[in-house]
Amino acid sequence: MFFTIPTVMTWTRIVAIPLIVGVFYAPFDPATRNLIAAVMFIVFAATDWLDGFLARRLNQTSSFGAFLDPVADKFLVCASLLVLVHLQRADVFVALIIIGREIAISALREWMAHIGAGKSVAVHMIGKVKTMVQMVAIPFLLYDGKVAGVDTGYWGHWLIWLAAVLTVWSMVYYLQKAIPEIRARVDR
Repeated sequence: MFFTIPTVMTWTRIVAIPLIVGVFYAPFDPATRNLIAAVMFIVFAATDWLDGFLARRLNQTSSFGAFLDPVADKFLVCASLLVLVHLQRADVFVALIIIGREIAISALREWMAHIGAGKSVAVHMIGKVKTMVQMVAIPFLLYDGKVAGVDTGYWGHWLIWLAAVLTVWSMVYYLQKAIPEIRARVDR
């Protein structure tokens, strides 16, 4: 199921990466760049929910789609974080925490699946909350202006730090779930 509607929507998140980055090199004024990038991120991030909904609704779930969906999310978030670090709207330490966790947990999940213990590190609510906070913080930081009197740069700054804390918390949670399985395999 390489080209189902949900899978194509997932691919759009990957295609979005150079588009969002490219906006900041376009000949627009900074406020317009910020607005376009933030709106693009919101639209493409919304496909994360929509592709899963459609896959279930249209009975088009697939192992390829289940693989590609989190990869697309990670690419979109990591690329956006790098843009924000470059624009000096996000701290490099936050980016390292979030990107490092994504790499570590992806590797952990792959290894746990390899040893037949993938269910022990299945997605948990803390990971979903972390993702939601990231998906709110990033467009706030991309926009970096005022909306209805709300300073999105200020709130985005605090939300991305909250996302970093949730990132560490979720990583600790997944590691705690994996350690008994790892010990059981090592002790054999």
